[in-house]
Amino acid sequence: MSANLQLDDVACPFCGLLCDDLRVAVAQDELTVVANGCPISTPAFASLAPNGPATPRVAGRAATLREAATAAAAILRQARQPLFAGLGTDVGGMRQALELADRCGAVLDHMNAESTLRNLLALQDEGLIATTLSEARNRADLMLIVGTDVVSRYPRFFERVVWNPETLFGLNGAKREVVYLGEVVNTAPGVAPDGRLPWVVSCAPSRLGELIGALRCVLADRPMDARGAGGVPMDTVKALADKLRRARYGVAVWTSADFSFPHAELVVQSLCELIKELNRETRFCGLPLAGNDGDVTANEVHVWQTGFPFRTSLGRGYPEYDPYHHCAARLLARGEADALVWISSYSDRRPPPPTDVPTVVLGRRGLELPREPEVFIPVATPGVDHAAHLFRADKAVVVRLGQLRESPLPSVAQALAAIEEAYS
Repeated sequence: MSANLQLDDVACPFCGLLCDDLRVAVAQDELTVVANGCPISTPAFASLAPNGPATPRVAGRAATLREAATAAAAILRQARQPLFAGLGTDVGGMRQALELADRCGAVLDHMNAESTLRNLLALQDEGLIATTLSEARNRADLMLIVGTDVVSRYPRFFERVVWNPETLFGLNGAKREVVYLGEVVNTAPGVAPDGRLPWVVSCAPSRLGELIGALRCVLADRPMDARGAGGVPMDTVKALADKLRRARYGVAVWTSADFSFPHAELVVQSLCELIKELNRETRFCGLPLAGNDGDVTANEVHVWQTGFPFRTSLGRGYPEYDPYHHCAARLLARGEADALVWISSYSDRRPPPPTDVPTVVLGRRGLELPREPEVFIPVATPGVDHAAHLFRADKAVVVRLGQLRESPLPSVAQALAAIEEAYS
């Protein structure tokens, strides 16, 4: 499989869109995207060239997988509160992580949990009328992009969802309207194929909640004695509310990773309420985007296995969800975790946080490390070195990704299974 060849319809595991139309050239284990690449996928596939030893290490010395698994199991056996974090893996890897965590009573937290929780906390409190990428592509006549340009994290979103030439129900995708709210960096992808510019309503991210609250007041015909909201003049607020009301199928798109300010979950909560308000008169849905570093996949598996999202402890023999006390950064900073298992199989730039506790790293070959961990096991990348399943950003579809090349590395699931066997 690693001979020189070109593969069509390759699915990309490096962002939540999971675009499945890439053409990838494979030559001597090096991967090059030759068609349908983007600023994320092209360098990500190129970075997968073998760039470090494929051998596990124990205390910095080369070891076999069995020796590394035995050393990792010894660390977990001695720990009173182990922490499984990072969790950048596929469905199979996350299932195995949960199984081992259950055996040793660990806490689980994902490297992207801080941004994921901004959506989860709002969802738990208020609920959300959500849609899917396919529904948005085929039905939406208005895209409301909130607090993000989308393309910095999902470069092909406009190509595949907004300006696509074909829809299922007769909608002319090229005629959609695009409105940006916030301090958006790159609005060029929002320009329609016929040259129409998007409407950009500039607003500081930390004041988005104020603006959205004013929109809700206007939509509900409640009196407002104000000249503006969130730095936006009241006439603009009213015009925007009217445009949202007149949409036949509007979609509000956001990426919670771009809401990096205190209490950002309240902005998401306001968005959820705005969407409910709009559905009194028209059809409007939310489309929160995520899925990078396998965060959607890991959380979906976590929920179906335990009934709870990230930041759950299995230490008492049953799941205990606590988004504050089971935060990985907090547990390490306060010395409440005494062993760390860090999993990062997609990126070589997502190392474990600096810590003095005994650390087991299951990471990509060449992963940048702040210090040599007690145990390092290089693992395969899902959808490249082995077949894998990943949840798409909208959680509606599980995509199967094929193997692109032969690899001597174990998958995360295989490495964790070896540790569990040694733990017994």
